[in-house]
Amino acid sequence: MDIDEGKKEVALFMARCYNRGLTTATGGNISMRIGDIMLITPSGKDKASLVGSDIAEVRIADGVNLTPDKKLSIESGMHRLIYLKRNDVKAVVHSHSTFSCLFSASEEEIDTSLIAENWFLLDKVRKVSYALMGTDELAEAVSEAAVSNNALLLENHGALAVGNSLLSAFDRLECLEQAAKLTYLSRAVRVRGLTGEERAEIALMR
Repeated sequence: MDIDEGKKEVALFMARCYNRGLTTATGGNISMRIGDIMLITPSGKDKASLVGSDIAEVRIADGVNLTPDKKLSIESGMHRLIYLKRNDVKAVVHSHSTFSCLFSASEEEIDTSLIAENWFLLDKVRKVSYALMGTDELAEAVSEAAVSNNALLLENHGALAVGNSLLSAFDRLECLEQAAKLTYLSRAVRVRGLTGEERAEIALMR
């Protein structure tokens, strides 16, 4: 995939994220790695109407904005550090989805063991302690947690997922929101979670 195709895909998945109700009009950010370049959604633009030409280019090694006419997302540093620490990650999706945000502000955990697919894709979800959005402190904490986790809750902030493609990262983020919703709704009905043996069996598949 070349740079222009990558930009179109980033814009497409950002619109998909908004249309699925996973983020607000100007909230959230998505990036993709192509070689040593990071393509990332800009700051302050309507996430539902982005096109390829809106997407910024950043050099991963030093964070230089190669498209200075575009205002970078304030979380560009967070995305860049994840790529620097995980060579296998090709995409990062960060959103402010409702139920994930609810659990990001709660002491309760999201139960990913209610549905087999969620356990397969997410395992247990790591929560990253609060840090001000857009800061180096947040970027360092999130990127460090992402070294060994593919889906994260950012305390009092939102959700983040990584993957070896935009589709896999988006899939994890959507599954995380589904798991959060199911956890909340399970308070109203009696549920059967996966047993320890069943979770171990799925982990072997993973």
